Amino acid sequence: MSHKILLLGKNGQLGWELQRALAPLGELIALDRHEGGDLAQPDTLRATLKHHRPDVIVNAAAYTAVDKAESEPELALQINARAPGLLAEYAAAQNALLLHYSSDYVFDGSGSAPRDEAAATGPLSVYGRSKLEGEQAIAASGCRHLILRTSWVYAARGGNFAKTMLRLAAEREQLKVIADQIGAPTGADLLADLSAHMLRTTLQRPELGGLYHAVAAGETSWHAYACHVIEFARARGVSLKVPPEQVLAIPTTDYPTPAQRPLNSRLSTTKLQQAFGLRLPPWQQGVERMLNEIL
Repeated sequence: MSHKILLLGKNGQLGWELQRALAPLGELIALDRHEGGDLAQPDTLRATLKHHRPDVIVNAAAYTAVDKAESEPELALQINARAPGLLAEYAAAQNALLLHYSSDYVFDGSGSAPRDEAAATGPLSVYGRSKLEGEQAIAASGCRHLILRTSWVYAARGGNFAKTMLRLAAEREQLKVIADQIGAPTGADLLADLSAHMLRTTLQRPELGGLYHAVAAGETSWHAYACHVIEFARARGVSLKVPPEQVLAIPTTDYPTPAQRPLNSRLSTTKLQQAFGLRLPPWQQGVERMLNEIL
């Protein structure tokens, strides 16, 4: 059975990959905020839903400026919490399936154990709070849904941490990178492929709906991630100015930001792997593939 899929946020890192991954599942209508998919405009969003009448909604649009959210809480809450609630209301009324993305920032980042889906939340920032309220609005609506919490998302297209590190490593003789935040760099391509698999399966088996953690396997710090990227580029013959021993590890406290980041972003993906029979590849695999694409 073919589905009518509405994708919001088509030009973001994830949205771009989703355009490819979702295409085989049905008729795909992909919109950005200038085409009726603006989450900051509830009336426009309602009109878009009414016009297209999708039976699957994939929301890859979000307010992602973590530090800026501290001074724009109203806008962050509108885009990350109220708009997903509005999509969920439509989904509940039309028996549509909603796929939405959330974040490791819903947690307080304490301890060193990976958190599962039932772990207590405790966001440290406006952004984290807005993402949590979005999850709660979707769950409260009673609609059929999938919520994927992810972390440290990157893509070959657009800016990313690896590109920034390579640019700085070519310009500077010393880099200082945070070493006490731990997580799993997760490729937008992996997330998009997981999304397509999970949507297709959940459309056939509605009991699989719900909240899942979706990240690449393994863990690293931003510092170790930077070292991995720089070593990989060097091995490929890229000329870099910074010597390996001058990529220095610093604590988060040395780099204050308006929004507080969780130190422990480890997410357990056991539930996803068991429910859908999927394997999550190690984070290095995706990062190296992305580097091969950009180098």
